[in-house]
Amino acid sequence: MSLILRTRATALNTTKQWGSVMLISSVLTGCAVGPDFKRPDVPTGQNLTRETMTMTSKSDGPTGVAQNFVPGAQVRQDWWRLYESPLLNELIEHALEQSPTVQAAQASLKQAQALANSQRAGFFPTVQAGYLPMSQNTSNTIAPVLNSGENPFTLNTLQLSVGFNIDAFGLNRRTVEALDAQSQNQKFLLDATNVTLATTVVSTVVQLAGLQAQLSATQDLIEASKQALDILKGQEKLGFVSAIDVAAQETLLAQNEQLLPPLRKQLEQTRNQLAVLVGRLPSDAGSENFNIDELQLPQSLPLSLPSQIVEQRPDIRAAEALLHSASAQVGVAVASRLPQLSISAAMGGMAVPFNQLFTNNNQFWTVGGSITQTLLDFGGLKYRQDAAEAALAVAGAQYKTTVLTAFQNIADTMYALDADAKALGAASKAETAAKKIYDLTMQQLKIGHVNTLTMLLAQQTYLQAKVTRVQAQANRLLDTAALFQSLGGGWSS
Repeated sequence: MSLILRTRATALNTTKQWGSVMLISSVLTGCAVGPDFKRPDVPTGQNLTRETMTMTSKSDGPTGVAQNFVPGAQVRQDWWRLYESPLLNELIEHALEQSPTVQAAQASLKQAQALANSQRAGFFPTVQAGYLPMSQNTSNTIAPVLNSGENPFTLNTLQLSVGFNIDAFGLNRRTVEALDAQSQNQKFLLDATNVTLATTVVSTVVQLAGLQAQLSATQDLIEASKQALDILKGQEKLGFVSAIDVAAQETLLAQNEQLLPPLRKQLEQTRNQLAVLVGRLPSDAGSENFNIDELQLPQSLPLSLPSQIVEQRPDIRAAEALLHSASAQVGVAVASRLPQLSISAAMGGMAVPFNQLFTNNNQFWTVGGSITQTLLDFGGLKYRQDAAEAALAVAGAQYKTTVLTAFQNIADTMYALDADAKALGAASKAETAAKKIYDLTMQQLKIGHVNTLTMLLAQQTYLQAKVTRVQAQANRLLDTAALFQSLGGGWSS
């Protein structure tokens, strides 16, 4: 149904009518149909694991210190500085500025904000101006179009129009609410991207340091194998050992040398990965060396309360924002089934001479309003509402899954840190014992008191023990970074 009322825009009665319409519209826009979003309840309790964990065990070495869990402590945003590596700090800062992944997330956030602001413009009237010059020649069979009878003629029309959609049932408000929530989702996804990127850079640097330590250990063992081979060759000349013993040592030396190419390949691939993470081409990858013993292990680790985690984790906040958007979309679907109201007005002038557009009663004006209600669509709008309500249920389930997974991440990481500390202690003891046996065996080999098999076994045992210890060090550093990530990385804002 459409109702059009006409009156002069500059007249007093039109001003009163326009004011009345705006007053009615402001009253009508006081409600919004659909559910009002309510944040999910936060988890209660104090513990994140079945039993209370206060600290890890300690062992020898630079990364063997005990780590203390500090309940309720704030997670610092630049947590990677606790590793006390200026080069690592520089790489992460460069990555956060230059990484295309972060830049893409920033652009997505701007896009979402722009869409929300664009929809917010629907709260205000639309004002348009138009000018239409038209030349025309009419047939003499019909009456002249102009009062003057002039034919052909050029008619100038200048018009200003105003349109306003009355948000009586909150259709636009719920739409803006949904877009604002999607903008919040993108904001938290940007936070999650920053956290993930920083954690990945730390992990890659630790892997690089571990590979460099393994490479160094393998090279040391190769040098020791060469020395042992020289000793055996000398003893062969004296008749103390056979050619088989020398051949066995040559075989071991070749096997140890075979370990170098795969380690170097993995090392270079890790350098390439680090270069891409910080926004560089692999050809621009640096040749920095990281000593795993110089990376400090953070001793005090924050341990957020369950109620804090849902505020700190970007992925949880992003899932909550999607839940909010889905709730608002239900309101959009409900409002779409209700009457749609709009009002419009226009004023202008029409004349043949341009300078007489607003003289000699050449002005015109219109004011109109409309109410539109869908009467029959064979259930189309109803099914859209059903779909929106189902999407809300899906978002609610996904939010719960995100929360449960987040708490699992934290608990898994805490148990991993405890196990890592114990594993490093055992690996350090095993390396010390293997090194002692290897040194004694080499001394005995020089004077011919041990056979070649004993020496070969001691070499291999020592190499494996040293590699295992390096891997245990790396695991402590990696899982510490994983804990900061699982707690939100300090990017909650």
